Amino acid sequence: MRTRKVTSLELTRLYLGRLKRYDEVLKCVVNLTEDLALQQAARADEEIAAGRYRGPLHGIPWGAKDLIACAGYPTTWGAAFYKDQQFGHTATVVDKLNAAGAVLVAKLTTGALAEGDQWFGGMTRNPFFPEQGSSGSSAGPASAVAAGLVGFAIGSETLGSIVSPCIRCRATGLRPTFGRVSRYGCMPLSWTMDKLGPIARSVEDCAIVFEAIHGADGKDAAAVTRPFQWPVKSEIKGMRVGYFEGRDEDALEILRDLGATLLPIDLPGRQLANQLASMLSIEAAAAFDEVTAAGITDAHGFNRWKERFQRMRFVSAVDYIRANRLRSVLMEDVARATSQVDAWIGGDDLVVTNLTGHPTVVLPHGAWEISSDEPRRLRSRSITFTGQPYADDSLLALGAAFQAKGDAHLQRPSL
Repeated sequence: MRTRKVTSLELTRLYLGRLKRYDEVLKCVVNLTEDLALQQAARADEEIAAGRYRGPLHGIPWGAKDLIACAGYPTTWGAAFYKDQQFGHTATVVDKLNAAGAVLVAKLTTGALAEGDQWFGGMTRNPFFPEQGSSGSSAGPASAVAAGLVGFAIGSETLGSIVSPCIRCRATGLRPTFGRVSRYGCMPLSWTMDKLGPIARSVEDCAIVFEAIHGADGKDAAAVTRPFQWPVKSEIKGMRVGYFEGRDEDALEILRDLGATLLPIDLPGRQLANQLASMLSIEAAAAFDEVTAAGITDAHGFNRWKERFQRMRFVSAVDYIRANRLRSVLMEDVARATSQVDAWIGGDDLVVTNLTGHPTVVLPHGAWEISSDEPRRLRSRSITFTGQPYADDSLLALGAAFQAKGDAHLQRPSL
């Protein structure tokens, strides 16, 4: 783009064409932002031609999960009840990507109210295996990235919504440390757990996007500014990586080759974390209390949430405060158990680490796992790395070094 071997308009038209063609199969698009995209692409080409190159995202088309507001376009939250909803403001993450010169081409699907891959337009599909849903709730971002319909996307996670669809669709994703990316202009589900992060084809792409979107904005009280450096100057050699006995043996060999120091760990609090996971539903019920009081129906797209919202209204304030106190205990226990490592590999600890706010990067690894008797159970194998809070750059450096040793992220679906 910088050397003008390709123009932003060329690339944007290519991606818009692919979005229109493959959305018939994947159902990953809620609304195209075509007029805006062509304007932004033309502006990017003019600026680059004049020598005003803003950086590696300048002129690159991207997609936003449709719980991220963009003025002038609907933000549906995946539910028919909000199908025509528009906001007069734009989310901070969109503003920051606009400032980086990126080109927004589409609002991509989210499961209804950020759960699953079912939205009011149907089920978003896995481009590698379209009979299968893409998982969620960042269903459209993971599907579109894996299918080559956008350069990157912004998803969100409260309890697995970046990691899970990335695993299913063989995409790469970063769930940053809680508070590193402002959520202003985005649908609230759980104020103490919601996080925004990039989904792309590679860890390095995720790092480039994260560099553009992190930091406080004065609009999200939880958002903070912490140092972030990319490329990272520190070496992977000597990095202390925790692992769980009997797990991920082939991946551990790659880490040894990279010079990492491997240390066995045991992550505490999983049973406690599963009990505390209801905090998400309690906060979601508060966020949507007006709709519950108005009498929601399944036809409005709340079929997965209706009974939960109603039930959570009867949780006492005492129980919620007790849960928060126990969550603090969980954070302290995890901090002690992982104090000797810089990051750890695997562990299936999405509930624990979403409650504690640790950053996680997920990337495809190895071959597909196919069940001969259940073809719909085709599974993509992926690896997760979890890092220490606010050490997102070191975590990304580890993930990028690991990813460079394989080619799983280079595989493409044969739609």
